[in-house]
Order: sequence, then structure tokens, then C-alpha cells
Amino acid sequence: MQEVQPWHEQDSFWKTVAPVLFVQRRWSDAPVEVEQIVSLLGIEPGAHILDLCCGVGRHSLELARRGFRVTGVDRTRLYLDRASRQAEAEGLEVEFIQSDMRTFCRPDAFDAVVNLFTSFGYFEDPEDDRQVAMNVYRSLKPGGVFLMDIMGKEILARIFRERDWYEEDGVLVLQERKITKNWSWMENRWIIFADNNRTELRLSHRIYSAVELTSLLAGCGFTHLDAYGDLEDTAYDHLARRLVIVARK
Repeated sequence: MQEVQPWHEQDSFWKTVAPVLFVQRRWSDAPVEVEQIVSLLGIEPGAHILDLCCGVGRHSLELARRGFRVTGVDRTRLYLDRASRQAEAEGLEVEFIQSDMRTFCRPDAFDAVVNLFTSFGYFEDPEDDRQVAMNVYRSLKPGGVFLMDIMGKEILARIFRERDWYEEDGVLVLQERKITKNWSWMENRWIIFADNNRTELRLSHRIYSAVELTSLLAGCGFTHLDAYGDLEDTAYDHLARRLVIVARK
């Protein structure tokens, strides 16, 4: 019997969820998010930025528009092709690379690395997450900075809903969630209605608290670790909307 690939390694999964992940609102949000990232990290145009799990390039392209040297890495060729076409159309020089985040490493190459939109914790083996963090650490120049943006465990505990739904850009999404493995893992079932088609998908990922994530990064060598409640450097407290970690090499 042929072994089934994990959801995150299936091209068909990423093709199906593209209309859900990259609605027009998210493209419109990108300039503001990049402005906040640049301010939070204190980086200047000309710095070399790695956008790890760049998707269709929402942030990579915006960083390039602002004069940063950008490398975008993603495992999905469909997304990278879309990002490359947009960069070419705008005359932007962005390096897009197809690679798994567990293997991509370019020692001492980047002034900053960003990993956005909960693009971490997909792997069953926690050592894979550690490998990703080590790759980032090695890829940063001395003094370089790493920004990670996820949905923190504390926030999930506050807002958790077992079932939910929403509609945007003509796509209806039904979601069902289940917390497992002693509050370390979340299993998701999505039913997507788009273009008169119904598609059901399942995905799962590890969930981290601020303490757990900073401990993981500290164990990989990162220092000066700070947790924020969003990209605007608000406190990571009971009102936090996201878990944003900033760490230095």
C-alpha cells in the first residue's frame, strides 16, 4: 500500500486552499504588515531578508518594493511561480527558491528572517521544528534577527471554538477543530465551498505557548528573545491577537 504523504507535502492541498489563504484582504494587509515588521526589527533598506514559507510572495514582494534584498523560500512550486510572475511584472528582483524548510540553510547569509502567518509546527516529530530553528540560526549573520508570527496557545485557549464558519471573496469555509496530545496539537477539518464544488481537507499542527517557543529558540542559540501580541509590539498578554517572537543571533 502506498504511503499517504502528510498534508503539508501535498501539492493538491496547497492548490485547493490558495483561494482561502490569499484572499484580496490579505494582499491589501501586506503593506501595513511589512511596515510593522520593518519597524519592529529596526532593519534598513538594502538588508538581505529571508521570507521563509513565503507562499505567493505577499510579503516578499512588498519588502522588495521597499528596497530590501529578498529571498523567498517555499515548498510549493505553484505559489513560487505566481510570486515570480508578479515580481517580473513589477520589475522586482526577488530570489525565489523551492525548498523544504527543514533542509534550506544558507550559512551567515541574512540580516533578518521572517516566518509569518503560522507557517511553523506542521511536523509530527518535534525534532523537525528544532531543525528548522537551527537552519534559521545558521542562516542569519551574526547579530541577525528572526521574527516568527503564529497563533499562540494562550490565545487559542481564550478564543477556541470547536466549530466555525466564514465566507470571503465568494468562498465559504466550514472549520472543525480538536485539541489533542495534552494541548500540544490541533487537528482541523475544513470543508470548502467554491465555484459550486465541495472539498474536504484535514490538517494538523503543533501549538506553542510563548514559553515553549522561546525555550525552543533559546536552545538553538538565539538570545534577546521577546514576545509580542502582534506586529505592532504590543504586550503578549490576555488581549494578544497573535504570538510574535523576535530573537537575535
